Amino acid sequence: MTLIDDAARTYELDRRHVFHSWSAQAGLDPMVITRAEGSYVWDGEGNRLLDFSSQLVNTNIGHQHPEVVAAIAEQARKLATIAPQYANDVRSEAARLIAERAPGDLDRVFFTNGGADANEHAVRMARLATGRPKVLSRYRSYHGGTQTAINLTGDPRRFPNDAGDAGVVHFFGPYLYRSRFHARTEAEECERALAHLEQVVELEGPQTIAAILLEAIPGTAGIMVPPPGYLAGVRELCDRHGIVLIIDEVMTGFGRTGAWFHSATDGIVPDLLTFAKGVNSGYVPLGGVLLGERICDHFAHRPYPGGLTYSGHPLACAAAVAAINVMDRDGVIDNARSIGTEVIAPGLSRLAERHPSVGEVRGLGVFWAIELVSDRDARTPVAPTGGGSAIMSDAVSTAKSLGLLPFANSNRIHVVPPCTITPAETREGLDLLDKVLGRVDDLIAEGAV
Repeated sequence: MTLIDDAARTYELDRRHVFHSWSAQAGLDPMVITRAEGSYVWDGEGNRLLDFSSQLVNTNIGHQHPEVVAAIAEQARKLATIAPQYANDVRSEAARLIAERAPGDLDRVFFTNGGADANEHAVRMARLATGRPKVLSRYRSYHGGTQTAINLTGDPRRFPNDAGDAGVVHFFGPYLYRSRFHARTEAEECERALAHLEQVVELEGPQTIAAILLEAIPGTAGIMVPPPGYLAGVRELCDRHGIVLIIDEVMTGFGRTGAWFHSATDGIVPDLLTFAKGVNSGYVPLGGVLLGERICDHFAHRPYPGGLTYSGHPLACAAAVAAINVMDRDGVIDNARSIGTEVIAPGLSRLAERHPSVGEVRGLGVFWAIELVSDRDARTPVAPTGGGSAIMSDAVSTAKSLGLLPFANSNRIHVVPPCTITPAETREGLDLLDKVLGRVDDLIAEGAV
């Protein structure tokens, strides 16, 4: 069979038997991916595309890294699986490597299968440790698709699953471009966002609040980097009222922002920190909760009522050990930081100057968002929050036709390539984005909004 014949069969079987996430099934037309390497993937027709999405912002060391693939194969030959109640060398080593890179006293790892269940368990730990029911999380956030995690999520994907009985209260976080606080500067936005959160805590009753859960930088919801002092202000508010601070680094962790963990760059040590995705580039599902002394001490002599059959799965942990060692040896964290500072930031700034459809660009490392608007002065988004539009659909299809695989959400295109991407590859992607944005400009001028 030819490559195209194989791809056609793959597509036929997918449409007949696979039920896809977050989608109305009848209208789906999924791209067939046949192989991947480094920063690129190949579709069913043999076309090569530059992966500016890192899939779901998780292939931090790129696709098919030979050392990580070899580590998985070697572990499969040695010990393919073992239950979590037993000590295992590769699980222990993965926990050591992760804890050594975590801020402060976050020295214990509870392994999960991904980010959603990491947040589920972090919230359970906080509620048990405090004896309080409520958890606060921000609008414009995403914490996972399981029941508690989706209720904690602050974007419209929550709506069909939210019965209003999960003990979750949402608040507005800092987002200067679309400020809810009429702020004009980052300092004003920070001060007013913290005052708003303090008022929510007061009105909800601090004695009823187990935890505040925040993404270190909201990812899927828009890559809004918190202003200086905001995370520290939340930490102080939690300390004042005995509230557990949970920082979600599922998307930001392991190099994405040019640091092992973004919260550490602000000098913040949460009580619990959740991770997944970049810990092993998603080669085998793995996530976890990093615990500090406060929560560990609570469970020192009482059982923690939770667990997973595949907690710390050997194949996933072997991939994590190999990935972390590669990131250390090859300077992947430094590469992500320098790519962001020297290539992406100035490149996106030039695109913003050239294209009236660009309302704002923002980000760090290899973690950026381009906000698209039909009217720059009015900041009118080309698609609603949590929704789509003809312009966004056209932008995505145009990018793919040019050989660029984008990450798009609402009215944004996110620039989130692997942390291992080269300067030349990054410039290639930005050049393709230039053409995509030219197409968006034309559509807006034609009145296609």
